[in-house]
Amino acid sequence: MPTSDIAIGLDIGTTKVCVVVAERDGRGQLNLLGKGHAESEGLQRATVVNVQRTVDSIRAAVADAEQESSITVGPVNVGISGTHVHCITSDAEISINQTGLVSESDVRRFLQKARANIRYLDMENEIIHVIPQSFTVDDQEDLPDPIGLAGTTMKGSALIVVGQKTKIRNIRECVEKAGLQVGSMTFEPIASGLAVLKDREKRGGVVVIDIGGGTTEVALYLNGALHHSAVIKIAANDVTQDIAHGVKTLHEVAEEMKLAHGFAYLGEGAGDDELVVAGVEGRPEKYFSKQSLTLIIEARMMEIFEMVRDVLRESGLYDSLNAGAIITGGGSLLPGTAELASRVLGLDVRIGYPEGVSGGIRGSVDSPVYATVMGLAGRVFEQPISGEPPAGSEAVPPPPQPTPSGAEPPEGGSKGGGIADFFKKVWDQL
Repeated sequence: MPTSDIAIGLDIGTTKVCVVVAERDGRGQLNLLGKGHAESEGLQRATVVNVQRTVDSIRAAVADAEQESSITVGPVNVGISGTHVHCITSDAEISINQTGLVSESDVRRFLQKARANIRYLDMENEIIHVIPQSFTVDDQEDLPDPIGLAGTTMKGSALIVVGQKTKIRNIRECVEKAGLQVGSMTFEPIASGLAVLKDREKRGGVVVIDIGGGTTEVALYLNGALHHSAVIKIAANDVTQDIAHGVKTLHEVAEEMKLAHGFAYLGEGAGDDELVVAGVEGRPEKYFSKQSLTLIIEARMMEIFEMVRDVLRESGLYDSLNAGAIITGGGSLLPGTAELASRVLGLDVRIGYPEGVSGGIRGSVDSPVYATVMGLAGRVFEQPISGEPPAGSEAVPPPPQPTPSGAEPPEGGSKGGGIADFFKKVWDQL
């Protein structure tokens, strides 16, 4: 099978590394060809702290994916996250060209000006994405596609995603040391949203909450575009640590208790059964009530959702979330998570599973755990959201390689047309 038909997503998380190999089928869905999974021991809160362990985890996950798919993994779309990543809204305004009709050149100048408006960034940070949000041509507001409209001025906003250079470089170095090529990098909340959101939810106003092992990612969508995002440094591992502290046991035992007996919300009826806690290294077993376990979990999960609520309020978009909230990631698996989130956030809530997946092994990724990595693969087939070179690449072009479908093709080689096709050409030149 030609590599140009293949998309590969790589999610390097705090607790796991996931790789998926997929192709786009005739219905526009992701046909899953193979996946790989390995424990991650080289990161803390989505930040590399041990290069060799991270490299080993990537290699192990890739080996599994290659074996299952019978495809050699090529350029990958790598997820980027961590509290070092933040978003800046940049406004810009330009005069429309002399013809009085918005042209591709006008949109190009608009995006360049929006990007130039944050040139005050210090040397420690770099731009990951430039995401157009909306356009206004004279008095016509909230336009997704302004090309061809008559007017004298065009203004609007773009969301600039910025990350710390050294931390982005560490991720890139680990991927390359594992023998892979970085085809692109994507801010993980964007990938998670792509995997679990429906178009009408994005238009109506929705927040995606991805509770991972080390971080919780929040992304707000409105009128079809990402308008705000944040990364919170409390997540599922903190729940496990709380259990370990409360029960006085090892982290591994606490994780097993959480997954086997945990509830996120006492109102779900966790009961008051006594749980047997295995003894460690010859120590005697002990007992711990299921209700006490739930109280420990609920306290930390409530704190996570309270912090999410603060992010929503600070964004100024809380009252616009008519489609409510979608919770995904491994931290969403505990029974009662949606109910607790709804009580804290005051929103309708559902658990997010990867959408639009086909193929005989699609059931193997039918879990919130795989939302981010499936979104990373799907993003390869979407139009790029930024014309920046891959984050951390130092703008040095890689040697010629087979290009996955949807990645940046040679000039004139893009598929389709309209505004999406134009933005692809524009972002290539920014």
